Amino acid sequence: MEADETRHERVDEEIERLDERLWSIARALHSQPEPANAEHEAVRALTGELAEAGVAVEHGVAGLPTAFTARRGGARPCVALLLEYDAVPGLGHASGRNLVAAAGLGAALAAREVTGDDRGSILVVGCPAAEPATGKGALAAAGVFDDVDAALVFHPGTHTWTWAPLTARTDVRVTVQGRAAHPTAEPRRGVDAVATLVQTFTAVAALQSRLPAGFHVQGIITRGGESTAVVPDLAEARFGLSAPTTAALEKLVSDVTACAEGAALATGAKAQTDRLGPGCAHLRDNPVLSGHFARHLAARGIHATPPDPGVFPGSSDVGDVSLKVPTIHPFVAILDPGHAERTPEFTAAAASPRARSVLLAAAAALGRTTVDLLAHPALVSQAWDCFADQARAERAG
Repeated sequence: MEADETRHERVDEEIERLDERLWSIARALHSQPEPANAEHEAVRALTGELAEAGVAVEHGVAGLPTAFTARRGGARPCVALLLEYDAVPGLGHASGRNLVAAAGLGAALAAREVTGDDRGSILVVGCPAAEPATGKGALAAAGVFDDVDAALVFHPGTHTWTWAPLTARTDVRVTVQGRAAHPTAEPRRGVDAVATLVQTFTAVAALQSRLPAGFHVQGIITRGGESTAVVPDLAEARFGLSAPTTAALEKLVSDVTACAEGAALATGAKAQTDRLGPGCAHLRDNPVLSGHFARHLAARGIHATPPDPGVFPGSSDVGDVSLKVPTIHPFVAILDPGHAERTPEFTAAAASPRARSVLLAAAAALGRTTVDLLAHPALVSQAWDCFADQARAERAG
């Protein structure tokens, strides 16, 4: 059997050979940013590279027009490399997904050259709509990851962390039904839906003040009456909720619902709370695999640390994948701490020389991790054992 060091060196050589192609793809995506579910040029570029490498591509997976899969080999273990490519509306690639796509593609092509088709399989998954955090959830629900043993993706950021404490998230709509009336001629007949909604916001603010780190509620009023000459009988708001775990998020939804119902009880109105879409689960990082990735990243001169305590950088639909299969989602910095994603500065950084270095290092680390999994069934078993232990702990806690 070929030694691990030899395989790793071969992955590095393949990434160096692909350097110009990968950077060209990253730059092309950056120069033509496309929003969620409209990433047609990005898909053409990425799938064109896969087709040229002799990998058959399936388009329109899970009913998503810009989702795709490409598989080489048919046996287990199966390693999935996740490609993201949608941009932030109005800001371009302010989350650096042009680098995510190019790195995942490079890792897949390099690992295929090193392992061939005789050991397991490599599944490239084109994941649209990461910005509204819906694409991977739809892919997971459609069974794309049912026979996958590991899902690997990296994300550019302002920190280099072995894993990202990504929270569970959902949106809810609160609808308040009051009773219309003339505000001066018959004020006692009216039940002010907007006033009830304002009281809901006040209660939610009190709730927010006692929530620990990792929890957050942010609301906006989406309907607040049509005229000041009428006591409004209908008002609506939308709240974005996040929590460290999916179970904790369910409790938070119940708490916000109670805030709305309590305000309605006090005013005589009626309140209804509805979930808007599936939301996304928290990330269940697999330390067996993220540890491997971090060691391979260090071999490229980039050293990752655990995330800063109490810092929660956001949510991602990769969480839905991580509750089905062992998953990693490390951060690799393309800007120093003190800057932020989803800013013009981050957009510029995603096409910088530093971004190119990170792209190549992340692609190599992902590729090395892939060939490790395909070469060592024991590593796959360890990752699944860790996954099962985490699932039990979450159910118990």
